[in-house]
Amino acid sequence: MAFVHDKTAYGKGLADATMAAYEAAGGTPALYEAYTAGEKDYTALVSKLKQEGIGVLYVGGYHTEAGLMARQMREQGMDTVLVSGDALVTDEYWAITGDAGEGTLMTFSPDPRKNEIAKPVVDKLLAAGKTAEGYALYTYAAIQAWKDAVEAAGSTDYDPVVTALNDGNFSTVLGDLSFDDKGDVTLPGYVFYEWKDGKYDYLEQ
Repeated sequence: MAFVHDKTAYGKGLADATMAAYEAAGGTPALYEAYTAGEKDYTALVSKLKQEGIGVLYVGGYHTEAGLMARQMREQGMDTVLVSGDALVTDEYWAITGDAGEGTLMTFSPDPRKNEIAKPVVDKLLAAGKTAEGYALYTYAAIQAWKDAVEAAGSTDYDPVVTALNDGNFSTVLGDLSFDDKGDVTLPGYVFYEWKDGKYDYLEQ
């Protein structure tokens, strides 16, 4: 298994945290490297992965570069599984990879489009020609919580709104939520998704 990242706080942080968990479970990374975001040719990196016999590649970065890596691995005859984070939860990933994206795995929160409570919002977005994928419904829920907190605080000033957010329970398109002592939202954790036939869905166990 190899780990690569795009040198950004997001990408490197994701790769490092995942690699640390892999090592804690007894794994030994075969390769750990940085790449430059925005490049189009990853032939040198892919050749190194092929030489090392990498079966799983974890990419800490975004869908554009990960998509090119997936495509170029297939072009070199590799069947390596590409794994990454929430940045690959976009239809643009498949637009880059085509069939080379088949089997790609990524982690993201449970798909809120599957929540019955979100259906009216999803239908309105689709009717308006908008997408409900990725972070669209999470953004919608954040605005719902903020609106309710403003109403509870009777103000849009920072401190009273933050207090209302910390103390409140909010009904949103994601379901009922609140925030813990660290300010993290109390929602279900991450799940694995898999790209199949140009679409992504929960990884079947």
